[in-house]
Amino acid sequence: MFLDNRQVAMDSLLEALADSVDYFQDNLERLRPSLRDALEPHFETRQKTMRELQELAREHLDLLPRDADVERDDYMWLWSRLKSFVGNDSQVLINELLEQERVLMQSLSTLFTHPLPGPIEPVIEEVWKGCRALIRELYDLQKSTAQKRGTGRRTVKR
Repeated sequence: MFLDNRQVAMDSLLEALADSVDYFQDNLERLRPSLRDALEPHFETRQKTMRELQELAREHLDLLPRDADVERDDYMWLWSRLKSFVGNDSQVLINELLEQERVLMQSLSTLFTHPLPGPIEPVIEEVWKGCRALIRELYDLQKSTAQKRGTGRRTVKR
């Protein structure tokens, strides 16, 4: 069965959501407790919203959701671990999570270019708002982590 453009866009979004949740869950033990506590509510909400969106996509778009790409997950986890050997593990994780959000925002943007059934649109908007809130949280955590390590940008007086 071939998918139309709208189904492909929804499938890409669902895959990005699943990848994001899986990546977070796979790296929970690497996060400092303060980072984990700050991020966990975002990903719990994301997981619930993803399940709701999967059901709506099945009902309104005749789309069967797929699982996250396990090989991609393994590659991302390994690549992140390697980068952690030469950098701050928390900063590496935050950067990787920000990259996940960039991919998710691209998927959302593509999906928004297609007409969506009424019940799906508010859920997509909720995902968008959640993504924006998580991006703000990640940047705040990135900034506070850099300041704690003394790696924040400093101005030089001349």
